[in-house]
Amino acid sequence: MTDTAARRYRTIFLSDLHLGARGAQAHLLLDFLKHNDADQIYLVGDIVDGWKLKNGWYWPQAHNDVVQKLLRKARKGVRVIYVPGNHDEFARDYAGLTFGGVEVIEEAVHETADGKKMLVIHGDQFDIVVRNARWLAFLGDWAYDLAIVANTWLNRARRLFGVGYWSLSAWAKMKVKNAVNFIGDFEKTLAAEAGRRGVDGVICGHIHHATIKTIEGVLYLNTGDFVESCTAIVEHDDGGFEIIHWRTTAAEREAAIAARRVKALPPPRAAAA
Repeated sequence: MTDTAARRYRTIFLSDLHLGARGAQAHLLLDFLKHNDADQIYLVGDIVDGWKLKNGWYWPQAHNDVVQKLLRKARKGVRVIYVPGNHDEFARDYAGLTFGGVEVIEEAVHETADGKKMLVIHGDQFDIVVRNARWLAFLGDWAYDLAIVANTWLNRARRLFGVGYWSLSAWAKMKVKNAVNFIGDFEKTLAAEAGRRGVDGVICGHIHHATIKTIEGVLYLNTGDFVESCTAIVEHDDGGFEIIHWRTTAAEREAAIAARRVKALPPPRAAAA
């Protein structure tokens, strides 16, 4: 792939962009949308962070550019389907409508190229905390924001020492027993719901933990997020799925470009005798 060419897929699934939040990686997301295209794009919830916007307006130009980029793709014939989540639950009031070519629906059943039927849903409907203790969900959201701020400063220090990106909150998720148990229970619940509905699998977001796995015969896919991990799920033309880790991809591309520039520099002249 050249620096300007876009890789094309059958379908792209993105979730948890959290536009309107300071932690949103809008520049990396724009880079992803520049280098990747598809026949259809699913926006699987928490695209806009209404919780944050209620507490104070934050909408820099890069966030607006993401929206405009998606609308341009829709105008050019890409089918864009928006399945709202809990942070953008206001959009659920508009399910069944189309805005600028973007279809808003509560949930979807996506059929893959090889005939699998996949439930597409954000997943907050199956989060006991979100459903039954919203105050606790808001508290968890505040704690996550704190971790993001700490993570930002930590990685600035790591860059000074030439060390790559490392996610504090992702590490905590995998080390704290309750967080690990929550992720496991969430995955099993979503897979069970897909099985109950008679589909082959489920594609969701919500917990910011990208994965592709099979749970008791049901395919479970989570898109991750574009706050920390900067991941997406793509479907290839044969119906196969893949996780794209765009933070890593973008870093590798920038390193390759820098290496080519260094290589293209003229050799230093020999010192005069």
